[in-house]
Amino acid sequence: MQVIYEDNHLIAVSKTCHEIVQGDKTGDPSLADELREWIREKYAKPGNVFVGVVHRLDRPVTGAVVFAKTSKGLARMNALFRDGGVRKTYWAIVRQRPTEPEGVLVDWLWRNERQNKSYVCKSDRPGARRAELHYRLLASSDRYHLLEIDLRTGRHHQIRCQLAHMGCSIKGDLKYGAERSNPDGGISLHARRIAFTHPVSGRSVEIVAPVPAGDALWKALSEGMM
Repeated sequence: MQVIYEDNHLIAVSKTCHEIVQGDKTGDPSLADELREWIREKYAKPGNVFVGVVHRLDRPVTGAVVFAKTSKGLARMNALFRDGGVRKTYWAIVRQRPTEPEGVLVDWLWRNERQNKSYVCKSDRPGARRAELHYRLLASSDRYHLLEIDLRTGRHHQIRCQLAHMGCSIKGDLKYGAERSNPDGGISLHARRIAFTHPVSGRSVEIVAPVPAGDALWKALSEGMM
């Protein structure tokens, strides 16, 4: 677990594709649990340690995740996320180069709960939700391309689904059309940056997660972008 930001109310970590944000049916240890132990040991705290889950990342996705250390921080961060006060920027590696180097994708998405998968659909389908993102081509190699994505809505598997619908499936994302999985079992989608006005101090906060360590492709495509 790598802590990349901490203050009195908030703490952020850079998640790997093997970690889960919150406990689930697998029973695997979660980042929230690991953080409680980390805080307890670092500050020699007796008794229960408060760690609130502010938002989540899909298990195969890497990058920045923010947690709350106080109930005040949790309530106010929840409000920020709900009201659109948080800017989330992702990086994605795709095999197919986009037709246009920059653009806005607007689709209607429908979530199949049983499959845990989202589909682009018509706007009048029951349960359909509008999804919007902005993408920009940052770098290219002979076989792969690095995109930066700014989310303008927050839908289930939104980036994965919309990029796949555009013909640019994320590397390793078998669920959304990739040819093969990544060796580590993750997908090449990375929550690169989270920016917001701190809900308690009022300071501008920008949290940046380093690209996955030891991954030569991430390193090659992101050189010069740091």
